Amino acid sequence: MPLSLWLSLVAICAVGAMSPGPSLALVLRHTLGGGRLPGVVAALSHALGVGLYALLTVWGLGALIARQPLLFQFITWAGAAYLAWLGIKALRAGRAAAFEPNAVLTTGPQAAREGMLVALGNPKLILFFVALLSQFVSPEMSVAAKAVIVLTAMVIDGGWYVIVAVALSHSRVLPWLQARAHWVNRITGVLLIAIALRVVVG
Repeated sequence: MPLSLWLSLVAICAVGAMSPGPSLALVLRHTLGGGRLPGVVAALSHALGVGLYALLTVWGLGALIARQPLLFQFITWAGAAYLAWLGIKALRAGRAAAFEPNAVLTTGPQAAREGMLVALGNPKLILFFVALLSQFVSPEMSVAAKAVIVLTAMVIDGGWYVIVAVALSHSRVLPWLQARAHWVNRITGVLLIAIALRVVVG
């Protein structure tokens, strides 16, 4: 893969990872609920989900979805339902974390599971890979070049959200967030439900 093409891929993946959405809300919620480790676990499992989509893309996901629009519709609606469920969970969390700022409200396995599922069920990611990442794939591309695409998407996504989790879990930042956990829960809950509704309406 030419360096200029790879740098374009890096830029697109970075913009996709850094744009606000359910992935950021997920990492924030798990970091707030359990500290640095669950936040990092959520970030890394999310990156694995991104890597899976990237792998499917280099294997021809875009062409498959173009031929099967009902499959795309099913994936996006299932993803919207999952995001709405996470949003309702966040709203129902209420003020619990505010009353118990040091309580572990989330676990590593839970963070890993939700990180992967949010990545796989995020309609924005589906559109990103089908519309953008598939443009970097050609039939004559080597296996090594396809591996570079998959690894680039994974490393950038995981690296960004690990940085977010580490920054949010800083000794000065985390107590401030935990003291306002009820507002964080409400904001992330409303955000997730709004994204789900937008997907359904759109």
